[in-house]
Amino acid sequence: MPANYNQFRHVLAELCRKPFEKPMVRDGLRTRTLRFDTFGVQSSMRRSDPFELELPYTRAMMSFGLFHHDPRDILIVGLGGGSLSKYCFRRFPSARVTSIEIDERVIALREQFFIPPDSERFQIVHADAADYLAARTGVADVILLDGFDASGLPAALSSRYFYQSCRAALRDKGVVVANLLNNDLKLAVCLERIRRAFDGKLFRTTAHGGGNVIAVGLRQEAVPGWDDLHARAKAITTSIGLDLRHHVARMERHHRDDSIYGDLSFNTLVVERNV
Repeated sequence: MPANYNQFRHVLAELCRKPFEKPMVRDGLRTRTLRFDTFGVQSSMRRSDPFELELPYTRAMMSFGLFHHDPRDILIVGLGGGSLSKYCFRRFPSARVTSIEIDERVIALREQFFIPPDSERFQIVHADAADYLAARTGVADVILLDGFDASGLPAALSSRYFYQSCRAALRDKGVVVANLLNNDLKLAVCLERIRRAFDGKLFRTTAHGGGNVIAVGLRQEAVPGWDDLHARAKAITTSIGLDLRHHVARMERHHRDDSIYGDLSFNTLVVERNV
């Protein structure tokens, strides 16, 4: 093995992790993906069915249907390839779907991902989601948080103030769903911030593969029981073919474990005070 082999591997890995100068679209045998760097996939679309949810975490985010089955307004933070936006537009024909995207270069790719044109029911807003939500109260029934850049989850979209703004932007009985990364060092802090913003009404599950943690915060007085949630998941599976039953089971397991062991360690509490 050459003496500089390890150095070469390190340089190659750094080059692969280096963000592209602009978001890139890549076509595979059956999918079209949006990428910010060589390895990371921001969004994936099945070319034979552009409105279907391809990535497991996007299907997990539809868990909001367990808590609010008929939203009038769905607000989505982060457009990407439009997977969540397109699916909600088709699946909830009575709802208005508004997607907030800060990067105009991502918005410019909308036609390549078959994202519908703006209309009375569908709109893409070029804005900073932190500023957008801070200025609004009671405008949405469901908020889906999936805003990432090439470095991961931006600090402005994971602060205590941001999650409090999300709660204020929800109507009564509203639901927020946050996509978080399992390897993010701030994961426990983000979960606790969501928990506090929603007065302890936090449910969480993991997407298939374990790379994504999906957190659900409720602005609801009455929280459904586990028997009710299992029944709702079964009904959703039967009616639209989206199987959320295993996510209810994971939520219940996490809830039981949290009750026994507690969510946060002393070290996490120290981090929270200093972040």
